[in-house]
Amino acid sequence: MLGGAGILLAASPAQAADVSYKTECIPPSISGLPPVQGTTKVQLTAPAEAKVGDTVEVVWKTVEAASSNPDVLDLEKDTVKPTGTVKVGGAASGDLPMEGPRQNPPIPKNSPMVLPDMKGTLKLEKAGEITLTPDAYNINVSKPISTDTKCSPKETVQPGATIKVTDGGGGTTTAGGTTTAGGTTVGGAAGGGAGAGGTDSGGTDSGGTTTGSSGGGNGGQTDFEGKEVSVAYACKTPIGDKNATSPVKIDAKKNGGSFDLTVKFSKSVMDSPADIPADSVKPSMEVKLGGADKGTVHVEGPTNKEPINSGDPIEIPDLTGTYKPGASGRSTLSPGVLTVMALGTTTTCTPPAGVAVSLELDTASQPGGAAGGAATGGTASAGGTDSGGGLAATGAEDNGTLRALGLVAGTAILLGGAVFTFTPWRRLRGTR
Repeated sequence: MLGGAGILLAASPAQAADVSYKTECIPPSISGLPPVQGTTKVQLTAPAEAKVGDTVEVVWKTVEAASSNPDVLDLEKDTVKPTGTVKVGGAASGDLPMEGPRQNPPIPKNSPMVLPDMKGTLKLEKAGEITLTPDAYNINVSKPISTDTKCSPKETVQPGATIKVTDGGGGTTTAGGTTTAGGTTVGGAAGGGAGAGGTDSGGTDSGGTTTGSSGGGNGGQTDFEGKEVSVAYACKTPIGDKNATSPVKIDAKKNGGSFDLTVKFSKSVMDSPADIPADSVKPSMEVKLGGADKGTVHVEGPTNKEPINSGDPIEIPDLTGTYKPGASGRSTLSPGVLTVMALGTTTTCTPPAGVAVSLELDTASQPGGAAGGAATGGTASAGGTDSGGGLAATGAEDNGTLRALGLVAGTAILLGGAVFTFTPWRRLRGTR
């Protein structure tokens, strides 16, 4: 099968025995429930053999989750979404982000959690035996509001599958959103759910010194395509702190001495906590400058044309703005702070300090250009601060925002925090 820009191999699957490991799960913070210990049982499926250059699919089947739905609320159909991480070892190392669809049967109270399969794609760049080991995972529930339960291993986990990689043709094509098994993690969009709060265990982007496809302005070139980089955002939202990863790409078009920028997101970084009417969501970003130039460039997108249903991803449209260089030389552009205004509230997502470069441009200083730290066309947003209008997701105003979202969702906010508890439920209930 063709997968993205590379060849996705699904033939000759090797299905290993179930892997069980002790797990600690952290309920949503607003539930007030303590961490609970449980057991996770996972079955990983991957090709038994592959060649250098192949892109393979890995499937995570949760045979048994370390959680159950307590005697609080029946979970509706298609409200549960898992994301997780598979540790890559042996001849390669790194983290492979995994993501499942928001797909589940109705889960009654006091019933085991039923999670859909998660999948991830892996680019093989080195011969040898590669081991795949299940690691941390997150369970996001979209209704009555978006809540997360974060589960991580509490003992050494045994590999769940092994791929024998042989030399033979190691091509140079890459599949979008894949992880490279050659030593470092370069991508993978776990999130979606990482959107909307799913914990992304892929961590920070380790793509090294990523660069744009071309220098800016040599040989009369006017269009410059950036490299897609995976950004592990830490988000301050009206319903708590969340982590989410999304691939981001910055393109530029030369316009006189300036550049028209377009920032593209390959996936959502958050889900809607409530039904949102049209023209109610407004995204913007402060693109980070480096190299010869300094400061940020403000880019923004249009509001949502269509209503967004509760639990659906909030897709980030293309963000546009103009970069006027403030220095001459080789300047770099990286994804910066993302701000999403919705329903009168502000969600601020901050990238890691070492976020990878998406594009490099040869720049010539322009009067009133960006160098010096000030944003071009806007003011950079700081994590957790109000970037203009609406409520910031910090401090005492949080409670008012939570209540507002609870009313919009048409349900009591505390129910959202009590969606998950873990086995043994009886013992947990006895401690309350």
